[in-house]
Amino acid sequence: MNNSLWYKDAILYELSVRSFSDSNADGIGDLPGVTARLDYLQELGVTAIWFLPISPSPMRDDGYDVSDYCNVDPMYGNLDDFRTLVAGAHQRGLKIIVELIPNHTSDQHAWFQASHDPTHPEHDKYRDYYVWSETDDKYKDARIIFIDSEKSNWSWDPMRKAFFWHRFFHHQPDLNYDNPAVQQAMLRSVQFWIDQGADAIRVDAPPYIFEREGTNCENLPETHAFLKRLRAFVDAYAPGTMLLSEANQWPEDVRPYFGDGDEMHMNFHFPLMPRIFMALRKHERASLEWIMARTPVIPETCQWAIFLRCHDELTLEMVTEEERQWMWEQYAPEPRMRLNLGIRRRLAPLLDNDQRKIELANSILFTFPGSPVLYYGDEIGMGDNIWLDDRNGVRTPMQWTDGINAGYSSAPAQKLYFPVIEDPEYGPAHVNVAAQRADPSSLFHAIQRMLAVRKQYRAFGWGDFQWVAQRQPAVAAYVRQFEGQRLLIINNLADETQEITLPSEFCAVHTDVLSGKLFDFTRSVVLQPYQFLWLVRKD
Repeated sequence: MNNSLWYKDAILYELSVRSFSDSNADGIGDLPGVTARLDYLQELGVTAIWFLPISPSPMRDDGYDVSDYCNVDPMYGNLDDFRTLVAGAHQRGLKIIVELIPNHTSDQHAWFQASHDPTHPEHDKYRDYYVWSETDDKYKDARIIFIDSEKSNWSWDPMRKAFFWHRFFHHQPDLNYDNPAVQQAMLRSVQFWIDQGADAIRVDAPPYIFEREGTNCENLPETHAFLKRLRAFVDAYAPGTMLLSEANQWPEDVRPYFGDGDEMHMNFHFPLMPRIFMALRKHERASLEWIMARTPVIPETCQWAIFLRCHDELTLEMVTEEERQWMWEQYAPEPRMRLNLGIRRRLAPLLDNDQRKIELANSILFTFPGSPVLYYGDEIGMGDNIWLDDRNGVRTPMQWTDGINAGYSSAPAQKLYFPVIEDPEYGPAHVNVAAQRADPSSLFHAIQRMLAVRKQYRAFGWGDFQWVAQRQPAVAAYVRQFEGQRLLIINNLADETQEITLPSEFCAVHTDVLSGKLFDFTRSVVLQPYQFLWLVRKD
């Protein structure tokens, strides 16, 4: 296989550097802390590490309010620390994915400081780096994304005496991509991180890069033209560098972001995520069948990125209002569990801390079309803290041991950026890496085993996907097939046993590649509650 297509078989691990491991006892996780934990990530079996933003930032939006594209925030370390981490990751066969936030900057960015201040010595150079208007009447068809905190996409700047445009928070002014200098500056930012050793760039919120009157200012032709330019630049400068796009939209609307294999290498499949949880709670596969039927074919060199939770939330934008209300009732009964149009809870609490359900959800994640994304701590069943504001409840310190500060930091507890989970069910006394590594029946070992098996079969990253007809609505059965590899995947979505009979073409003895057990499908087979099988035909 072409090594430049490494992302087709990738297993991504998303982590917040601030939350992962503190090396200098200041209470904040840092890059050297991640470097010290690379052996753990290699042992788990992931192949790529995706960092939430690490660039300098006032941290009013978890680093997405970037104030310098070409540096590391001092609380995480410095560029030498980043390059050391990259070298250590590459020695272990791990790829590094960093964030690019092209849509907007912090209002503390030097560009905005020059743009909004007519007396600034570089005002003439940067005056058109952002979207300014004398009126807030423009682009009225564009929706407000953060409806629980923002009333308008325009904010008044008293220094410049004009309105600036922002699709997200009011302290994040949008860049003006009609200015060629802005496009060039963004390409230089990408080049900078490639030069530091990054293997991939996760491109934040690309649908909103351009604005045009009379449109909803999303998915515009000008946006795709710039993204194609970005792809062409990356392919020419550093072939094999992957671009991962975050477009939270329906699959048919995301499809253009792949282009003809000449735009983004990967895109997130957001609408699949809530339907996995619908299927589990309703004990039926119909939700999964529906979204897969709506998922278009993509170019062979492209790939979906799929997850059980994105870092922000279990987003419910791509569901009906009725479905959203049902999901809130089922998975977020407390108001503080809800955020924007989603649910801010971790995987284990969402699934009742039931290891059977958690493993089943991961079985679906690891066997559906796409490259799976794991969120740090979910592999050991970490909990959340809904009493912390915004997304912070799912960004608490990684729980390494049952010792002081869960082994995350040797700083005094009051210095930690967020407190360690204290819940008796999810606290480090019961949930930690060390204990799970020592327990062969733990969630950690179950995830590790699934990842190891997944790597043995390229059909998961490259293969076709076809549903297998059978009568039990609570059973999701499908085939993944690629170049002679054929795997039959069966998931029991219910808390009751299910007796299944498969079509004649599957009437043979199969081996479960996870357990090594044999299953004879020449007759009916009984599945235990939440049981899942990854099967190959026995020769």
